[in-house]
This record gives sequence, C-alpha cells and structure tokens, in this order.
Amino acid sequence: MDKEIIIAGNKIFYRVSGAGKKVMLVHGFGETADVWNNQAAYLKDKVQLIIPDLPGSGRSDMIDDMSMEGMAEIIKAILDEEDAADKVILISHSMGGYISLAFAEKYPQYLAGFGLFHSTAYPDTEEKRATRRKGIEFIDQHGAFEFLKNTSPNLFSPVSKLENQSVISNFIQSLNNFSSESLVSYYQAMINRPDRTNVLTNSKVPILFIMGEYDNAVPLSDMLKLCSLPEKSYIHILRRSGHMGMLEEADLSNNMLEKFIKGI
Repeated sequence: MDKEIIIAGNKIFYRVSGAGKKVMLVHGFGETADVWNNQAAYLKDKVQLIIPDLPGSGRSDMIDDMSMEGMAEIIKAILDEEDAADKVILISHSMGGYISLAFAEKYPQYLAGFGLFHSTAYPDTEEKRATRRKGIEFIDQHGAFEFLKNTSPNLFSPVSKLENQSVISNFIQSLNNFSSESLVSYYQAMINRPDRTNVLTNSKVPILFIMGEYDNAVPLSDMLKLCSLPEKSYIHILRRSGHMGMLEEADLSNNMLEKFIKGI
C-alpha cells in the first residue's frame, strides 16, 4: 500500500505491506525505496514492511533540515504514523545507516534491533570529505544524473561488472529523477555527521552487519572493526559484492535478513 504523510508542508512517501514483526528498510544516497524491491518481494509475506523514500528521493519532498538528525525525525514520524508501540527492526543501507544511527541515538526505545547494510558508524575522514566536496562541484557543474551515472558503477564489485551488467545498467537508469539540490544536501549532511560508534557500544539490541568483500565506499576492514562494539552482533560478508549487495547477491542478502529478523 502506498502512503504519504505531510510534514511542515512537505510530502513524504512510503510503502507498507505484510503483517507481523515491523521492519523498516531505509535506502541510501542516490537511491529510492525501489532499491529494496528484491527484499520486499521476499519478505512481504513474512513481516510487516515499511519502506520510505527519504526526503529528496523518489516521491518525497526535501525538508528544511536535511541533516542526518533531521531525516531521522522523518523516520520517527513515519513510525508514529504506523504505531510505534510495536518496536521496529531498522535495516539501512549506506547513508540510510547514518540516518538510522542518528535515530538509534535519540530514540532507542523504538528499536527491537537494527542493521547496517554496507554502512558505518565512523565519521568521514578528511580524504573522504575532500572527495565529497569535489563531488559537490561536479554536481553543480554537470547535474545530478551525470554525477550518478559516472559514480554508480564504482559501487559494484568486479564480479558484478562481469556477470551482472544488466543489474548495474538497470540501477543507473533508475537514477534520472534526482535534483542536484538533494544530492548536494546529502553530501553536506554526510560530511558533517559525527562519530556514532558510541551508539553501537551502548546499544542493548542486536545489530546486524552486512558487508561487501569489494566495497570501496564502506571498506570491509572498517566494518569489521565495528562488529565487536555491540553487545550482540550478527556478522555477514558478501564475498561477491561491492557496496550494493541487495542487488548483487539478492538471494543471499534476503536469507541474511530473514535469519536476523527471526532471531529477534
């Protein structure tokens, strides 16, 4: 079921399907809710799924506060709309993980568990910040789609580039509806986000880590360092994936998510 809420005059779109444990899937930078289509099809008869378009993505408007904390408030608003009395399992990809960590820091009482899918609690390094600033310059000069078209292939593993070229092509073609303003806002929010490793250390709920062997955006080595911080961690490595495991190894990703959800 397609739904929307209006927050300070801005429309936020999300989908709800299924019944049972409440699970929210949060997409990352340069993506929409559609990036989770494989997982939605697999999980829809097993749990209740809530899958939003983040502000500035897909059918959702930008909001005044496009920081990680501001977008975490949108997650809260959706969960309140869908009865937050039932705790949620929050599974988030890349930038979505940064938003979910901001949410977990402020609203831990909402969570039954959460997962970082190719994501990290570390802040950007100075090198990463410099790369993002160059990206902002490119977006300003050439536009959102040209930027995504040029950078998105780097998110996939060498294996995927050889064997799943159609998956990569289809993903890139889905990215033609972003505004430059939204992408720049995301990059600025990522540059400014703080270290949130303390959220993992202090968490009392199970935390899932799914990482890719060939992930250049969130390196495997960085994610592995985080796995020892929570009280209870579920750890999975996708050996044929880069940064887009939900597309590159969809079936295996689905099984990992189902196992985590069942364990809570």
